[in-house]
Amino acid sequence: MQSRKIRVLLADDHTILRKGVRMLIDSQSDMEVVGEARTGREAIEETRKLKPDVVVMDVSMPELNGIESTRQICDELKHTRVIALSMHKDSVYVREILRAGARGYLLKDSEDDDLVKAIRCVQRGEAFLSPAISDAVLVDYRKHVSNPVDLLTSREREVLAMVAEGKTNKEIANTLHLSVYTVESHRGSVMEKLNLHNTGDIVRFALRNGLIS
Repeated sequence: MQSRKIRVLLADDHTILRKGVRMLIDSQSDMEVVGEARTGREAIEETRKLKPDVVVMDVSMPELNGIESTRQICDELKHTRVIALSMHKDSVYVREILRAGARGYLLKDSEDDDLVKAIRCVQRGEAFLSPAISDAVLVDYRKHVSNPVDLLTSREREVLAMVAEGKTNKEIANTLHLSVYTVESHRGSVMEKLNLHNTGDIVRFALRNGLIS
């Protein structure tokens, strides 16, 4: 009897890339694409609904970045594994999405076989890093055993990222279904916890820690 296929969700805002990855995955006898998402928020919603085995997640996603989306998925759905798919080789992106709970990191210019191999690896509970990611990145990841981002709640990280993206308190409130007062409170808490003094500080912190690209 054939074993159950690995169920995969694709999260990327580029339609052409999603179509290409879908064709590759659906051509494998042991896996299938069960859904797609175009934004970070959609990725979380679709993962909750479909409960895939593996999410292939773009790091740079609109509305909510791939790092924060990964963190929420991994916190909430313990049996779903995340593979980051990115054009970024910078160690900060690798470090932060692995800290968020991703089990793999793959560059978008990797060979097709690497993605297939990565999906099978993380499904078995193993980790997978793109061969192009150097040992220096692993060393960098191990060095950063603590990070100021850990001081923030999930909601505070969302507000921080949206402020850094240039959104107003009112826009953030509308997106997150909060009052402007609550957004201002979260923003003040973020600045106090991280010792940030203005919007420029917030943007620099978010860039430095891979919360925005």
